[in-house]
Amino acid sequence: MNRRRVAAGLLALLGAAAQAADPALGLPPRPAPPAALAALGQKLFFERRLAVNGTLSCAMCHVPAQGFTAHELRTSVGMEGVSLRRNAPTLWNVAWVERLFVDGRAASLEAQALQPLVHPDEMANPSLAAVTARLAGWPEYRAPWRRAFGDANITPARLARALAAYQRTLVAAGSPFDRWRWGGQPTALDAQAQRGFTLFAERGCLQCHPMGARDALFSDGAFHNVGVQARSEAARAQPVAVALAPGLATEMTPAELARIGVPDAPDRGREEVSGDARDRRAFRTPSLRNVALTAPYMHDGSLATLDAVLDHYAAGGWPQDAAQDPRIRPFALPPADRAALLAFLRSLTSPVAADLLQSDSPAR
Repeated sequence: MNRRRVAAGLLALLGAAAQAADPALGLPPRPAPPAALAALGQKLFFERRLAVNGTLSCAMCHVPAQGFTAHELRTSVGMEGVSLRRNAPTLWNVAWVERLFVDGRAASLEAQALQPLVHPDEMANPSLAAVTARLAGWPEYRAPWRRAFGDANITPARLARALAAYQRTLVAAGSPFDRWRWGGQPTALDAQAQRGFTLFAERGCLQCHPMGARDALFSDGAFHNVGVQARSEAARAQPVAVALAPGLATEMTPAELARIGVPDAPDRGREEVSGDARDRRAFRTPSLRNVALTAPYMHDGSLATLDAVLDHYAAGGWPQDAAQDPRIRPFALPPADRAALLAFLRSLTSPVAADLLQSDSPAR
């Protein structure tokens, strides 16, 4: 399907799904952004010319048909093919996230929206002024800009407002769990998923993925060290099996790999923002909504499947990291319990998100 047709029809698809089921069931109420502002933001979200060389758009790291993340690689690809340091988090329900980026360095969607534009490894523009000057020369944006703002004055603040408005329309709840828990539909969740929810609560998972009396973000919005960064660093210190050809493999040491590739950049997590050593290797708790659609997992994309995530926590995270959150403890995970937990996690999938997953990706 042509990417322009997909981009133009995205809001219509979300609207059609909203008519079939309440996409906000289970989420705290929020006002909708102005339609003209969101429409402009949608157009900008898919605009590759916002990158300095005209090759990257927001939608290429946050692919709508991949849960507004990117499935193919552990971390996204940035300017001129560089591997970015972190996994692209989903944008579903991002309107409810208070501190953006996994290290919380942006206090609003508006503040977040501008940072990739000037990041040297992402869109690589020399300045926001350079972006707006280029945007001012594109005639097809003049009418949408006037509809959104009343005049054609293009500023970084307005650019941020438009992108943020579009992202606030990306609402995807109304899942089977929501319909069972809050929608008055006792048959919406099968017995296995109900058992998984019980196990989820019993294992203490609600401490970091909490629920309220009427809704649930399934994230405390806080920053925790769950052992993933230390685990990944330990793995990189080990030799790696490399397939040279079908049936022919060799083992390469980290030093040998460093000579032919670019090593992963260090990542101190929230400490890079706060300057507090207690925040070392801590990252924001992700929401579990639509989690079955947003692999790979963790801030570095190091866990490819939900099974791998369960294995990580059942093993107690990475106990070798003395700074790991002390609430993470090993627990037994028999096959029946694993299947139930996975059923519960899959029950958090919104029909809106599932339907969009079937569409063609405008980023390809």
